[in-house]
Order: sequence, then C-alpha cells, then structure tokens
Amino acid sequence: MDETDVLEHLPLRALHEELGGSFVPFAGWEMPVRYGPGVMAEHLWCREKAGLFDVSHMGQVMLPADAGEALEALLPMDVIGLQEGRQRYAFFTNAQGGLLDDLMIARHAEGLHLVVNAACAATDIAHLESHVPDVRVLSDRALLALQGPMAATVLERLVSGVAELRFMDVARLRWEGVDLWISRSGYTGEDGFEISLPVEGAEGFARALLRDEHVAPIGLGARDTLRLEAGLPLYGQDLGPEITPVEAGLTWAIQKVRRPGGARAGGYPGADVIAAQIEGGAPRKRIGLLPEGRAPMRAGTEVFAAEIGGKRVGVVTSGGFAPSLGAPVALALIEAGIADDAALWGEVRGRRLPVASMRPPFVAHRYHR
Repeated sequence: MDETDVLEHLPLRALHEELGGSFVPFAGWEMPVRYGPGVMAEHLWCREKAGLFDVSHMGQVMLPADAGEALEALLPMDVIGLQEGRQRYAFFTNAQGGLLDDLMIARHAEGLHLVVNAACAATDIAHLESHVPDVRVLSDRALLALQGPMAATVLERLVSGVAELRFMDVARLRWEGVDLWISRSGYTGEDGFEISLPVEGAEGFARALLRDEHVAPIGLGARDTLRLEAGLPLYGQDLGPEITPVEAGLTWAIQKVRRPGGARAGGYPGADVIAAQIEGGAPRKRIGLLPEGRAPMRAGTEVFAAEIGGKRVGVVTSGGFAPSLGAPVALALIEAGIADDAALWGEVRGRRLPVASMRPPFVAHRYHR
C-alpha cells in the first residue's frame, strides 16, 4: 500500500490540488507543503499581504462551559477565569513537569473550544475523556487561518465586525449562512485570524478569500519558517514530554492565580516540579541563535561553549533559513548557567561554527493589541 493511502485527507484536498499544491505526509495527514511560487515566495507574501492556511488537520474539541475546574486539573492555566469571547494559550503537563501538548482554549457562550496539535490529537482527546465529562470531538468542522498585515482588511470585506476584535478575542459570526468561530490569533507573528467552520461551508469560504488579489494559499513549509522567525515553539521539536514550560520559556503563559502563592496554585500534573523551577530556576533555557554565514543549523545540532574541546552545553531544537532576514536562525535549549552574552559554537558535520545568541523573536510580532 502506498503511504498516502493511509493518510487522512483535508476536507479541501481537491482545492489544494487545483491550486497547485505539492503534498507531504505530516502527523498522519496529507498536507500541502507548498504551491507554485515555492516556500520563500509564500513566506514573504504572508509577511507583506495575507496568506491562507488550511489547518483542518488540527484537533477541535468542545467542552461544557462549566468544565473549567476539571480542565485546570490537567494544565496550569486559569480556565475558570477565562472570559467569554476570549482565548488563551495553554499546555498539558505530565507528572515530571514535561509538556504533553500545547493548545488553544476559547470560551464561547455554550462551552470551551479547544484546538490541539494533530500529532497529539488522539492522545489529548483520550486524556480529556478520562478527566472531563461530555467531551465532544468536532470532526465536522474545518479550520482555516488568514495571516498577514492585510488579513483584517480582507476578512472584514466578507465578515463585518472582525476588524473590531483584539488579539486573542473570539467571536461567533456568519458568512452567507455559514457559522464562523473566529479568533484573532495565529502562528506566524503577524496579525491574523483562525476560522473554525462547518466542513460543508469551508470550500466556498476559502474560495471567497482567495478571490481577493491580496490573498494567496500558503503551505506547511512557509508555515514553519514563519513561526520560526517569530520564535514560536513547535511541539515535537521545541516542546515535548522531557521539556518543562519553564525551560521552554513559557512561564508567561501560567497566570498568577495558578503560580506558587496563587489562589488556585498547583493541582495539575508536575505542579511541584514546575513551581520549584519558577521559584528557583530550571536547569535549561530556550534561546535564539544567529549562525554566521548562510548555512542553517538544523534540529539536533550540538552547541558548545568552546571552539575546540569542552562538553556539549545544548542542542538546537529548530533551525532553518529565515527569508525575511536572508539569514539562518535557530532555537536551542542550553544549560541555564551559560551567560546570555557567552560565545557559542554549533557543530555541523564535524566543524564548530560560531553563533550569536539572542532572545527570540527574530522578526518582531505584529499582533493587533
């Protein structure tokens, strides 16, 4: 059997083929990795205009409105205090304080809408079902993302009211009778929106967006380079069960009420480990790297604090060429004791090459605050 025979297909698979999409396996799905112009052109288009991504491979789940307390037993976020019409970044943790997955939680009038990573969807849903009552998997909804500096202008032409949303706002709106759940968020560092909608209305809505001369389809390849430039972590590379949120630089996502000394501190898997790292520091830290020259340092590249000899002090978790900068960038986990201005080297094919460290993002975020 050909590998693609066992892959899940996006609801808009035929449209992607019509648009000239090239497909690759990803997290059990057949995904368009690029279209005719190629990854670099798609990347720059999204930074300058508006890019349309099909992210229907992500898992979508609805929980009851009163499931906040049960959900807080699985993650260190303030779900009970999440207001209707707002969305929050979150992550599940394990008993060792590691990350099981990262996700988004939005509160609508009728419940909590969760979006989880495709590769983790089955285990996340089983995890939820064992702890939270009335978990409803939304297998009948597609998910599109419109990202870029012209995204709000383009979407407002079709859906009146979206331009009024702030970053991380969510709203229930309609387009030609189709029920749209829209959040002002995204995974590129640009202003943008994610739109959950019924599968049967997805193609018509996507085509309506693509009729705008400022919109182009963007594949998985440019999605990765965009998020890397924005310094946003990817689960399975920069995040994982052996990496704590403190090490990953995600302490900001844990609200005060759930931190040590907060009114609802702890009570989730690995809480003691994470609390100790919040108060006393973690053994590793996530940093950005700027390799000299134009050769990227890919995931797995070992990082050293000396040009010759010495032990490894870290490892690249994500790396590639940044089209917006015309230079390579990388994210790495290194020992916490390494000074922020320390000289570092990445070992590529047996040679240690100098890298400069910096705090990501590499390209400034342009969210609509």
